Parts: sequence; structure tokens; C-alpha cells
Amino acid sequence: MSTPASRSSVSPSRDALVGLDLTPLTFTRRCWVDLPPDSVYPLISDVSLIETWSPSASAVSYEPGDGPWVGARFSGRNRRDGREWVTHSEVVRADPGSAFAFVVGGAEEGIVRWDWHLHPRGAGSVVQQTWRLLRTDPVLGDTPEDLYALRDHMADSAETTLLALAEWIAGRRDR
Repeated sequence: MSTPASRSSVSPSRDALVGLDLTPLTFTRRCWVDLPPDSVYPLISDVSLIETWSPSASAVSYEPGDGPWVGARFSGRNRRDGREWVTHSEVVRADPGSAFAFVVGGAEEGIVRWDWHLHPRGAGSVVQQTWRLLRTDPVLGDTPEDLYALRDHMADSAETTLLALAEWIAGRRDR
């Protein structure tokens, strides 16, 4: 018979994540868009626009009085596999015309970091989006397979988002 003191504080299903190398739990996707970086930046830093392109995010907005600057907080609804939930994020980088980043869960306790980088290319920009798992959390899954499936899902979502952004920009330029 085990006593409370002899029990592990980590559940057996979570044991598989103890010491897991998070290095492979990242990805970067890129897409060319027909706008210069200075014109793309206001689009990606206006988090309320993400639902225009993302297949899994909606109702994203800054907290009252916040905006696209470091320390600003925002929330949004996310969808995956028939489930919906709300996330709270904090802007951790805001370099107009070049980079924008936020951490889901906040800078101190976050679980995922999203980075956007903008690079001039011809008359437009290469928009680069990177997703990186910062730490494991039960909300993300209990096994390495769960985390790899999440990464793959988010990579597909990022590709869809970037292509939709490029098409949206092209459509607005054609008007």
C-alpha cells in the first residue's frame, strides 16, 4: 500500500513528458505577400484581424486600452477537433515593420510563443510565422504524441493563415 508521501507528484500519463526535449516542438512557415513590411505590420499586430485569415481563431481583441505594444494583453477564442476555448496572451515583441510576437498564457507563465517576422522581398514581403512550445501543460496533451499532433495541427493552421493573408492582401490591392 502506498502512502501519500511515497506517491509521485506526476501522474503516470504525464510521466512521458518529464524531461521531454521541446526542440522539435516548433515550426516556421513563410509566405510572400504583395505589401511592404511597413504595411503588413499593422495588419498582423491588429490581433482582431487574425480571425479574417485563421481557421482556428475568432473573437480576438486587446484588453481595453491595450494595443500592439510590449506588455499588451489580448484574448481570443480557439477551435480544434470540435472544441472551443479562450486563450489569454501577452505581446512580448512589437517592432513596427519587422517583428511581432506574443506568448499564450503570458510572458512569465506562457506555454506557446508565436513570432511574426517581416522581410522585404521585391515589391512585397516575406511573412514568417514561428510557433514554439515553451513548456508542457496538461491542456496541450499528456503524451509526446499529443504534442506532436498539436504541433502538426498548428503548422497546418499557420500555412492556411499565411496563404489567406496573402490572398486577402492581393484581393484588397485589386480593388
